[in-house]
Amino acid sequence: MSRTKRFLSGFTVVLGLGLAFLAGWARLPYYSIGPGPAREVQPLIRLSGAQEYPSQGKLIMTTIRFRGLSALGMLFAWLDPHLAVVSRDTLYPGGETVEQETQRSLSQMDQSKIDAADVVLRRLTSYPKDHGDGALLEFVYPGCPAEGALFTGDVVESIDGTPVHSADDASRALDAIPLAEPITFEVRAGGESHQITITRERCLPDVPDPRIGINLIDTFPFGVRISSGDVGGPSAGLMWALGLFDLLTPGDVTAGNTIAGTGTIDSRGRIGPIAGIADKIVAAERAGATVFLAPAGNMQELGDADTGDMEVIPVSTFQDALDALGRLGGEGIEAQTTGP
Repeated sequence: MSRTKRFLSGFTVVLGLGLAFLAGWARLPYYSIGPGPAREVQPLIRLSGAQEYPSQGKLIMTTIRFRGLSALGMLFAWLDPHLAVVSRDTLYPGGETVEQETQRSLSQMDQSKIDAADVVLRRLTSYPKDHGDGALLEFVYPGCPAEGALFTGDVVESIDGTPVHSADDASRALDAIPLAEPITFEVRAGGESHQITITRERCLPDVPDPRIGINLIDTFPFGVRISSGDVGGPSAGLMWALGLFDLLTPGDVTAGNTIAGTGTIDSRGRIGPIAGIADKIVAAERAGATVFLAPAGNMQELGDADTGDMEVIPVSTFQDALDALGRLGGEGIEAQTTGP
């Protein structure tokens, strides 16, 4: 074989190997979705100014995990019975960027923490009659002027120089400012105070008047800090509420068991359905849970899914969840039945 032919043959082999490598490792516009980590919630909750009563059992939040795929990764995902393959548009609809989805997801998580704490503190304390100073930002409406400027969890300390000691103070201060004038908020976030100036705009479909686009509630009477790391979305609300409830009450609501669950929660204690319920069942089983609290709205989706020895209990409200744990021997629940 001539030197030229040997060179071309070798080049062809190298090129083929290079293309095979790229085909195997280059990212495709597809993702795998499957069971994610299951995390115990109580170690992630920290209180300041209130006594804590740690549980003897475990309350577990479940998650789903999605990963970008190469051609090789897609092959492995198709072979794994616990993984699904979806297109990028499924996770990031309407051209949404990864950064936008991440911010939205983390904001949903922050709101779930606030709503969970709201529900629990209304049951166990005199909140909101007794509250902390300032007004707590519970929700920012997408597409409104506050989006990207104010964030869920911010505490409003003053509005146009008027001190804010409660959510009612904030409402009165806003009502006193003409609609067309810019509004300067002094907010506390991450231990620091800073000012943000925003002008109202028409941004809500059913509201003709211009709005800032925020919901404010009274701040909590003591410090409640919940660390969720890089986990986003609203579906941990139920488990945050149960973890906080158990931490604030002397009895052990778990009765020493490992209780997993999922579900959104609103300020009225209603539990809403979530995505990926089957994956979260698998995550709970892997974590050794004996009971799984599932939103009633997800039960039809579960159908006759095999849950092994783990009992799945449907719940529609926070009270349903407490009642279920009470039937399993949980303590400190019976007297707490006056809230949502």
